[in-house]
Amino acid sequence: MSEGLPIIEACYRLYKQFYALQAKMAKERRYSIGVSTEATILNLIEQLCLAQTAPKLHKRAYLQRASAQLDILRLKLRLCLELKVANETRLFQYQAICSDIGRMLGGWLKSIQ
Repeated sequence: MSEGLPIIEACYRLYKQFYALQAKMAKERRYSIGVSTEATILNLIEQLCLAQTAPKLHKRAYLQRASAQLDILRLKLRLCLELKVANETRLFQYQAICSDIGRMLGGWLKSIQ
């Protein structure tokens, strides 16, 4: 992916990394928390893409939905950590990416007020 918004690129990178992890999860985890977390990341990307192209009046609604998806994603990653679904180091890396995404999202929300 090239020349997109940095926030969308960060989400894209997170998705690719989580997708690789999901393939290594135990089957019962892969088809429960794995699929659910993957869907949340994709929904986050979708809301950000919609916000990128939306008129200024509608951007805030998309960004607020993206923020809610990010909060849900953080919760699911914490759950993965507590259930020991994957390597702690990897999950901490994903949480760091989520923090970066949150900072960018917060800045974007402030810029449209």
